[in-house]
Amino acid sequence: MNSNVPPIKIVGLHKSFGNLEVLKGIDFEVATGEVVCVIGPSGSGKSTILRCVNLLEVPTAGKIFVEGIDITDFETDVDAVRTRIGMVFQRFNLFPHLTVLGNLTIAQKRVLKRSDDEANDVANKMLERVGLTDKADEFPIRLSGGQQQRVAIARSLCMNPNLMLFDEPTSALDPELVGEVLDVMRGLASEGMTMMVVTHEMGFARQVADRVAFIDGGVIVEDGPPAQVIESPQHERTRKFLEAVQHY
Repeated sequence: MNSNVPPIKIVGLHKSFGNLEVLKGIDFEVATGEVVCVIGPSGSGKSTILRCVNLLEVPTAGKIFVEGIDITDFETDVDAVRTRIGMVFQRFNLFPHLTVLGNLTIAQKRVLKRSDDEANDVANKMLERVGLTDKADEFPIRLSGGQQQRVAIARSLCMNPNLMLFDEPTSALDPELVGEVLDVMRGLASEGMTMMVVTHEMGFARQVADRVAFIDGGVIVEDGPPAQVIESPQHERTRKFLEAVQHY
């Protein structure tokens, strides 16, 4: 891919659910290798932006380009574009009837048409990457929440994505399990993975993000380096939010 083409470019994005306008004209880019954390209060629209990026939610208006391809164009093969995007949700969405290895190989074989041996090899490498090589034959119910989320990350990585979307990946976890998931995400960031992360973990945003975008009321209120947005916010709305989450 041409590194001059942003992996994610959002132009004039609006999204309404019935009479409720959730996104009110978002213009946003994520550069190659950039880690962008999106923060904001519940109901601000931050998860909706992320879900629009791979068309899990269809925009009401505006355009979204993934690696230069307009995914809002009805002629675009959205499924083909989605193979380049890894997405990790709040809930792990693992198949309970499959082992960890089965969860990591099913899409490889069905979507990428990899052989059993190749899919297993990739899966084992990704399990090693997230520190779970000893859990390949376990079923999800036997894993902690943090382990399940790391499996979900490994599953996305098995598809060799060019960019990763994280929708509050630690919000469903007990506090003591949050660190192991964030450590995996730090590792990905250090390897140069392009990442867009909706999060309430201000410490992670401060340490790992190249940029932080604060969204409230369906608009981006503030967007800049963590040192600016988190440490020295320019807008009163940003300051009040950070004070409320007790990290400011």
